[in-house]
Amino acid sequence: MSAFVEVRGGIYRDSVGLLRISRELRERDGVETALVAMATGLNRAMAEGMGFAVPEGAGPGELLVAIRARDDAALEAARQALDAMLAERPAASGGNGDEPPRTVRAAARRGGGNLVLVSVPGEHAFAEALDAVEAGLDVMVFSDNVPVAQEVALKRRAAERGVLVMGPDCGTAIVGGVGLGFANVVRPGPVGVVAASGTGAQQVACLLDHAGVGVSHVLGVGGRDTSAEVGGASTLRALDLLEADPATRLIVVVSKPPAPGVAAEVRRRAAAMATPVVPALLGPGEDDLTTAVEKALRALGAPVPAWPSWPAPPYGDAPRPPKAPRPAPRAPASPPHSPGSAQLNPGSAPHSPGSAPHSPGSAPHSPGSAPHSPGSAPHSLASPPRGPGSAPYGGAGAGVPPYEGVRVPERRGLRGLFAGGTLCAEAELIAREALGEAAGSFTDFGDDAFTRGRPHPMIDPGPRLERLAADADDPACGVLLLDVVLGHAAEEDPAARLAPLVTRARRNGAHVVISLCGARGDPQDLARQARALNDAGAAVFASNAAAARHAALLATPAKTPSPPPAPAPPSPGEPPPGGGPLLGPGPPSAPGPGGG
Repeated sequence: MSAFVEVRGGIYRDSVGLLRISRELRERDGVETALVAMATGLNRAMAEGMGFAVPEGAGPGELLVAIRARDDAALEAARQALDAMLAERPAASGGNGDEPPRTVRAAARRGGGNLVLVSVPGEHAFAEALDAVEAGLDVMVFSDNVPVAQEVALKRRAAERGVLVMGPDCGTAIVGGVGLGFANVVRPGPVGVVAASGTGAQQVACLLDHAGVGVSHVLGVGGRDTSAEVGGASTLRALDLLEADPATRLIVVVSKPPAPGVAAEVRRRAAAMATPVVPALLGPGEDDLTTAVEKALRALGAPVPAWPSWPAPPYGDAPRPPKAPRPAPRAPASPPHSPGSAQLNPGSAPHSPGSAPHSPGSAPHSPGSAPHSPGSAPHSLASPPRGPGSAPYGGAGAGVPPYEGVRVPERRGLRGLFAGGTLCAEAELIAREALGEAAGSFTDFGDDAFTRGRPHPMIDPGPRLERLAADADDPACGVLLLDVVLGHAAEEDPAARLAPLVTRARRNGAHVVISLCGARGDPQDLARQARALNDAGAAVFASNAAAARHAALLATPAKTPSPPPAPAPPSPGEPPPGGGPLLGPGPPSAPGPGGG
């Protein structure tokens, strides 16, 4: 076996590009494993865990290369392939023969755009976003690991300039029908979403889509916006923008548990608005996201559906064999958002699929962002029959398992392994309400601590899969709760890598419960992902709250039956019943003295 470790200075590539290079190297003949990543602490630890000796002093501004192959020839071929991939450069033309702008300031001088998307390492994001704000442009900051003091300064200046800052760490937005970052293919409609949460926004938009209701805009504001330090600056600005938008008839405000003062201010602003606002501000005693969506549907006069779920086979059964693909029913009449430029113009008319861009002054999305819809009608969701007591298996009353005959294993420990921070926070709140201190552990693999120098787990699930494999083999773990988030920019086929581990966990005696956040039109095919995970042995839910309640139910300690109370002793001088002594808990097989 031959190994090679090197640290290269003067080279930077984004984490998604390096993930692709690492995968291509691992797929080469004779290569056992490979890691090509910026030398952050997390990536250095990962390389060491793979058995490589990482040179001391390597820093996050340097490139770490670690390759192990079966022999010197395979190793040398892999090194040459790596050099060729690193030498590749994107086309140097902006499409019209001109050199593309290298900074936001240079791009702003050319004109033609109103929205900037910033996705650079966190230490460089502030300067680029500030350039956009100073140019009078709305900006979405996808980058994470931006200091909170810089976020506060950026949003304070944005308020002075009258523009909106979405982020930092804003993973999801839908602006005028165009998805930015991690976005699902959902239909257009009357609901505007303001979200200090990426996956929370996706859950709300996808549940609405399941109910046949669409969104006008989804304005992410960054997960820290509702903290005490930031004060909800972008949340309040986004509420004002949607209040002025004629296409928005109702607004849902989504947040991880906010600072109490910020939550109070958001509610005060909402109460003064003409457009109805449904809060989905997570916290003890507050509505979960599914309940908030159900309230929004009722406010619009729309029916609340039974949220899709796919029951797991009874515990102890073998995983189901793969099923033949079901024919897809006719697609809904309402198509998803169409490709086009993202527009955030409160004074514009409601958009329609395929329509021309809104009037000048609206915000086209940054080049290269994924369109919100592939331009085709959404896939239909063929859901198998649901078990007893499962409708509406979501919202406040979701506590009945969707199938019967479950033989619960002896091991009970609950572990939540999440890619989405808000879905993780919601699930932990529900589990702790049900189980208290016995709720187990919850890990958000999308937290900044896990994403410094490497892709988000919705793109690169590697660290979460490693943890899942370990927990699947741990006798103390009885219930595994995971989220799978679909949509543009997310992993192409998450079930392909998850399903074998689901089956492994089931065979080892653990339950697996999956919250599947997706829409019918998503490129991964929601129905296919659900079937693959379900066939592997997982219980699958479209509602994250329903998944969390089901997992908590499975982890609830079984109650030991109490012995029946002893009968009251007879009064003095009164013979015992039946003429004999009191019988114990054993079978009354022998008559008492004088009883026969």
